[in-house]
Amino acid sequence: MIKSMTGFASLTREDERGSIGLTIRAVNHRFLDLQVRLPSNLADVEPRVRALLQKRLARGRVEVSVSVQMRQGTAPTVELQEDFAAAVAAAIDGARERGLVRGDLTPGDLLRMPQAFVIRDRPADTELLGSVLAAAVEAAVDDGIDQLEAMRVREGEHLAVDLGARKTTLSVLIDGLATAADVGRQILEARLTERIKELSSVATPDPVLVAQEIVRVAQRSDISEEVTRFRGHLAHWDALAANPEPCGRKLDFLLQEMNREINTIGSKADGLQVSGRIIEAKAELERMREQVQNVE
Repeated sequence: MIKSMTGFASLTREDERGSIGLTIRAVNHRFLDLQVRLPSNLADVEPRVRALLQKRLARGRVEVSVSVQMRQGTAPTVELQEDFAAAVAAAIDGARERGLVRGDLTPGDLLRMPQAFVIRDRPADTELLGSVLAAAVEAAVDDGIDQLEAMRVREGEHLAVDLGARKTTLSVLIDGLATAADVGRQILEARLTERIKELSSVATPDPVLVAQEIVRVAQRSDISEEVTRFRGHLAHWDALAANPEPCGRKLDFLLQEMNREINTIGSKADGLQVSGRIIEAKAELERMREQVQNVE
């Protein structure tokens, strides 16, 4: 089918753990050229992301960018500095024996001393979090490809309309070329016959040889084979455009073949109206070639 290589997709996926941002940009390219940017902690996911893209896309330069912001907090740990607490307790016991203080050392006393405790953030289970994130990123990429493909299909429909109109123009031009070349061949045969009549007054030519030469000259200007092949290319175009498989490269090759047939017709056909139609056909083929460069 005729589908554009140009497209864009952008989406965000959020849950209680955080948010995943995804953008996909695609432009035309001869082959499938993938550029994937992921956070460093998700480097292991890249091969699976590439596999998803390669499964769904055939051609184009595709840039994928993924960003991740986590909401899941860390679990704090509190550690008692036992050496410090023991030293404080010993000092208080000594002061109590000397009558300087009264009462026992309480937890509240330790809490008022910042040196007594160390509070650290304990990271969440990174292995579990990584597997969950990887699955979420893959799902987001799959959804992003759906969005990208929808845009490429819509643009492809516009391309198909334009290319279909130009193909119809080519069909009319090739019919006109066939008619103009046939008229030119008849005029050439008549001119040769008249010239032979003029020469007959000087010498008597062999009528069989004369007839063979007229036929030979006429055959050199016969473009029926080229016209038949060109019409076959137009029919093949319709089959490729109707097939669900990507057809950009095949259409490009088909246009090269059409251009070759037109060049051959231009070198063989004779007639006043042939040259103008050849120029029109080559110009139309060039316009189609430019459009096909963006077909997947």
